[in-house]
Amino acid sequence: MTNRNKASATKALILFSGGQDSATVLAWALDKYDHVETVGFDYEQRHMVEMQCRLEVLAQMRAQFPGWADKLGADRVLDLSVLGEISNTSLTRNIEITANCDGPPNTFVPGRNIIFLNFAAALGYRHGARDLVAGMCEADFSGYPDCRKETLDIAMRALSLGMDTEFTLHTPLMFLSKAGAWQLAEQLGGQKLVTLINQYSHTCYRGVRGARHDWGYGCGTCPACVLRAKGWTQYTDGLK
Repeated sequence: MTNRNKASATKALILFSGGQDSATVLAWALDKYDHVETVGFDYEQRHMVEMQCRLEVLAQMRAQFPGWADKLGADRVLDLSVLGEISNTSLTRNIEITANCDGPPNTFVPGRNIIFLNFAAALGYRHGARDLVAGMCEADFSGYPDCRKETLDIAMRALSLGMDTEFTLHTPLMFLSKAGAWQLAEQLGGQKLVTLINQYSHTCYRGVRGARHDWGYGCGTCPACVLRAKGWTQYTDGLK
């Protein structure tokens, strides 16, 4: 997963959920590429509110960053509801979110990231985007084995061989903490981008969009909220 210079890769396809991580890598891609398209996945996730939030993030990116607006192209949503049908997890069922001592937590949707990459590559093949950009990071490794760089490298190798086309997956957050992701957002778009991501992106597994916390919206207790809140505190402490 190596970077290529802009002269040889001017188009990218972003796996875009509307969360903090994917919003940050969307900005990263807009800073580097001439043309950027986005794809989202509807897999009957419990936090379906993210499908609306992703549209709001895109709209705000266009409105607040005119230079990026000219680069931002088509957005597509693919129906992967079958993934929700075959998954018995707390992200696809209304069941309690729990951690497991001997494996991933029950928020882990088996095959999700690998399936996403397959469909994104197929879409990129059709529309001439050989560079894929996604927000996976090894900060999530303890819970999600399909966020590991090794997993993603092997998956991309198989896709490149299977389509006889060289795809490159860029994961700018792979070795960053959540605080590091906020810092990257600041580097890319200043406090305006940080505020945009804080206000409009969605991370909460329970899909809560009630009162806004200092770190954004969410239930405040699910693993995604806890990780986001911790990262925000570390980031803002570093600004003092």
